Amino acid sequence: MSNRRQRAAIYGASLFLIGASIVSLMTLLPKLETVKAVEFNTNKNAPGNSWLAASFPVENFQAYTSPFGYRRSATGSNNLEFHSGLDIASPQGSYIRNWWVGTVIEVGDRNACGTHIVVKSGEWQHTYCHMQGQVETASGRRYLIDRAGGIEIWEGQQIPAGVRIGRVGMTGRTTGPHLHWGLKYGSNYVDPAMVLQAMFSQQQLAKGSAPTSTPQQSAVTIEESKFIRDSGY
Repeated sequence: MSNRRQRAAIYGASLFLIGASIVSLMTLLPKLETVKAVEFNTNKNAPGNSWLAASFPVENFQAYTSPFGYRRSATGSNNLEFHSGLDIASPQGSYIRNWWVGTVIEVGDRNACGTHIVVKSGEWQHTYCHMQGQVETASGRRYLIDRAGGIEIWEGQQIPAGVRIGRVGMTGRTTGPHLHWGLKYGSNYVDPAMVLQAMFSQQQLAKGSAPTSTPQQSAVTIEESKFIRDSGY
């Protein structure tokens, strides 16, 4: 065989081995769940084209403990999982406030979200997880009850913005007290941190002051909590 043919054969064999190695490596990588998320114009898609009446969703804020997006599994494995909301640490028993006026479309307490409420505001849907209390039924209707906190929320109930709708707990899949706050616009997930940043900027401008970053409302300050570990949902 000529030197040229020998080099061509070696080159071809090398490419084959490289390709086989890449395929083998790909089979070992964690498989990502396909999740629909959306980047949106925060001013255009604000409820009523204004964030001025929107409410920060929890009292006694401590820290943001887990951001929106893909992360290592909170159960300790090396698999990647999609985290569909923003985790906000607050002492257990702190009150949770409704972000925007809307209708309660779901209450539940039997999944990883724990005791939770889902509120629909036009095209927006906001979810509040790991609350205290439980779900009960009366006259064929479901409602969330937290007797110690004085909370009773019914499916189908209209909820104004800023109203207390529950308390921070540890129900469902969690490693510490926090609110998992999830947002959807239409059928797409939205990063809650971007919404909070837009809200805060517009509210500051309406007050006649320049927007400034605060740990409570700025997307820039998402960090590991000094109080709890990364949450599980």
